[in-house]
This record gives sequence, structure tokens and C-alpha cells, in this order.
Amino acid sequence: MAAPESDRLRSPPYSILTSVAPANEAKLDAHGPDASEPRTTHPQPTLTQGTLARSDSTGERDRRFDQFKTLGGRLERQLSSIRGGSQHPHPDPAAAGDDEASRDSEAETDDDSCKVPTADRYFAALEGPELETLRATEVPVLPEDETWPFLLRFPISAFGMCMGVSSQATLYKTLELEPSTAFLRVSPGVNYVLWWVSAALMALVSFIYLLKVVFYFEAVRREFHHPIRVNFFFAPWIACLFLAKGLPEPVMSLHHAVWYQLMAPILFLDLKMYGQWMSGGEWRLSRVASPTTHLAVVGNFVGAQLGARMGLREPALFFFAVGTVHYVVLFVTLYQRLPTNVPLPRDLHPVFFLFVATPSVASVAWARISGEFGLGARVAYYVALFLYASLVARVSFFFRGVRFSLAWWAYTFPVTSAAIATAVYASAMTSALTQALAVGLSAVASVTVAGVLATTVYRAFVRRDLFPNDVSIAIRRRPKAKFGKILKRIRTSSADLKELVVSRHSGAGSASETSSVSEPPTPMVYGRARAEP
Repeated sequence: MAAPESDRLRSPPYSILTSVAPANEAKLDAHGPDASEPRTTHPQPTLTQGTLARSDSTGERDRRFDQFKTLGGRLERQLSSIRGGSQHPHPDPAAAGDDEASRDSEAETDDDSCKVPTADRYFAALEGPELETLRATEVPVLPEDETWPFLLRFPISAFGMCMGVSSQATLYKTLELEPSTAFLRVSPGVNYVLWWVSAALMALVSFIYLLKVVFYFEAVRREFHHPIRVNFFFAPWIACLFLAKGLPEPVMSLHHAVWYQLMAPILFLDLKMYGQWMSGGEWRLSRVASPTTHLAVVGNFVGAQLGARMGLREPALFFFAVGTVHYVVLFVTLYQRLPTNVPLPRDLHPVFFLFVATPSVASVAWARISGEFGLGARVAYYVALFLYASLVARVSFFFRGVRFSLAWWAYTFPVTSAAIATAVYASAMTSALTQALAVGLSAVASVTVAGVLATTVYRAFVRRDLFPNDVSIAIRRRPKAKFGKILKRIRTSSADLKELVVSRHSGAGSASETSSVSEPPTPMVYGRARAEP
């Protein structure tokens, strides 16, 4: 039965044409002139789950993380653009809004992933002295409310675990060989077990991060250009140097090529970072310096210490001189707190102990180069001892209310280095006090490493919250207002909203057509109806 003429006049033009055409005829025409062609039904989009419905019906995988893959995102988009026309001969018009949003998102993704953000952009998008927290006004390029792939969440700072455990192998080797601690009768087996545990941990972490380099190289690039995170690229080589120092066999048995191979990456990183400090601009030291920057200096002293023990005195002296000059500049810069006047968040308080690591390692390095624990070595050791005591005096500042994270490994390497320096110092200045100090600091270092390691295993395998989403690498290359995402969603949903309103209005015209319009017609039907004469 046809609707009254007055109701037809009140309905939109395309509603009139649709009601005149028979329902089955309109459906046939929606699929083309060939009635024998198989018809494909598509679920109608909704305002709240339009994207999810299209994803479920097409079976497409999540491509939001492709931008961080090694050539994956760009290569897959190029291949899909080449063969895209033939694979989908009958696209779903109901998903046109979602397709448009997807294209806009891919365009933004291409723009954000072609180049890494500048240092100024990192400082503008992130907050905190370690630049780990996304500002409230920023929108990340990856979803915040979902768990990212594990490799994307695995940071370069995980090598801090290797530094802490491998330094323990060096500590027990020192306690075994130094005359001041000979009364402890430390078994060589302790050093042997710790060294193999350290080597296994180093192999595991290196393998995982190598997978990240292979599959998510864009994420590694962003970490390397992060003003603070770049310091952790020294950590793998420092851990390898500690493994070489803590080798159960005499260090002299190592080939000199091993030392040169380990120091070559450190020299490369020194040239990059120290050059940026001197050249000024957005990478000037007064802006990027933080307690973590000690890692960019301490590697020179660890390498100098190992080189001197292997008989490479001149190369060791070279790295010692380079490290000393830049350590003095860094120490003064950090004391003046030029980078920021904002105090460190409680979660990052452990990195303050990195102040102790550099002078501790430097004192032992100079003792090995000069052949005795002389005046220069003692000055560096006394500086380290004073900094250690000043931090221990505020112990509640570092543990109360601090949430566990990988930053806690910053406790392990410095306290172990201080214990090693104290054992060497006690051999030169033997007394009951120095021996007791060496034993006490060694016990503190061992308990600290054991406690942090046990907590790390618990958080990684039981609670599974050790590696949260690394938002520091998910910033956009250019800022984007947060309400822009809402506006884009409104624009993409406008077509669906119009369909619902029109279908409700046309359905009120005739009771006989209620069943036929219970499901709103697709935009293709409207287009066909308007095209008919």
C-alpha cells in the first residue's frame, strides 16, 4: 500500500524514490545489473562499533604498529596500493567513513614515521627530567589503552640488569684476589657461577633487543634519538667490559683485539655525544644532562681499567683522559641543575646513585694505569665515598613510596663499583677499618643485587608488569591537538548518523513499510534510487 501523498511530500526526495521502487528490485539493483551475480551482505555499521564490525567482517589484522616495523609499514602499504584494486572489486560503501579515517590515519602515520622527532620535540611532548611521561596535551601515535607488542615495550635500559649482575662477578673476583680480603677465603666457584649467570643474562637480553632491531628498527631509531635514552646505548658495552674483567681466567689471557672491539662502539658514541654537547643547539649539555648521563662517561673508565690490566697502558690513558674532562663538566652541570628545575619523580630516585659509579671506577682505573693506589686514585675514591655517604644518609628518600621499575637497577652497578674500589683501596691502605668497610660495602652490594634481581623476576613472570607501554617513543613528529581525534571521529560518523535519522523519518510515513525499513538501507541503495529516472 502506498503512503499518503502528504507524507510523501514531507519525506526527503530520496525517501520518495526508494518507497516507489519495490524492495526486491532495489536490492537487486544495489548489486549491479547482473541478477545472477552472487550477492554479498554486509553488516550495517553502528555509531559505537563501526570500526570493530568492519574489522571482524573483513578479517584484517591490526596495522597500527606497522609504522615501527623495519620497512614493514611502508612496504606493505606500497604493495597493497599496487594490488588493492583487484583484490576488492566490491568495496563496502557502509565502511566509507572508516576507510577515510584509516587513510587519514595512515597519512599521519607516514608523516610521523618518515623522520624521527627532534630533541626539541621530545622535550615538548614529554615531561620529567628523564623524559618518560607523555604530557596531557599530547596524543601518541600508538593506542594508550592497549598493551603493545612485547618487543616495542622492551627498552634499551634493560641492559642495566646486565651491568648490575656482571659487576657482581667482578666484585667476587676482586674479593678473591685482593690481599685485603684474603681472610674471607672467597671460593673461585662463586666468581665462576656469577660469571656464567651474567653471560646467560647478557645473551638473553641481547637476543631480545636484537629481535627488536630486526623487526622494529624504527622504534630503536627513536630510542637512539631520545635525549636521555641514548645514554643507555653505552650499557651493553659496559656490561661486556665487566664480563671481560670478571672472567674466571686471568685477564692477561684475553687477546688485545677483544678490548679494541669493545671500545670501538664506546669511542663512536663518545664522538657523537660529546660533539653534540660542545656544538650547542638542542643537544647542548645544559639541556640534556641528567643522572643517567653518567653512563656516557663511566664507560671510558671501565675500558681504561680493563686496558691497563691487559697491558694496553697508552690506549687506557687516552680513554681515562677523555672521561675525566667530560666527567668534570658533567658533574658541575648536574650540581647546578641547569637542565630543569623540576625535581626527579620518585620512581627515578635510584638514578641518583649513578653519581657514585663514575668516581669509584675512575679511582681503580687510575690505580691500574699508574701501578699504585696513589694520590689521584685516592682523590677520586674519596669523592665517591663522600657521595655514597651523602646518599645513604637520605635512604628514606630513595625507597619510601617508590614504585619498582627497571630504574631500580641503578642501585646495583654503583654500589658494586664502590665496593670494588674499597677492596682495592684497603689493599693499599690496610687497616681494620678499611677491611671492615670493604666487607660491609660488598655485603650491601650483594644484598642489593640479589633483592633487585628477585623483584625483577617476580614482576616480569608473576605480575607481568615490568615492561609497560613505552610512551616515550610513541610521540608524534609534529604536535596534534587532543580534540582533533574527536572531531575526526564525528566527521567519519556523520554519514551513519544521517542514515539513521532518514530511516527513522521515512519509517514513520507508513505502517505497512515498517518491516521493510527496520534495517536502514545502505548508502548504495540511496545512490541507485537517486540515479533512477
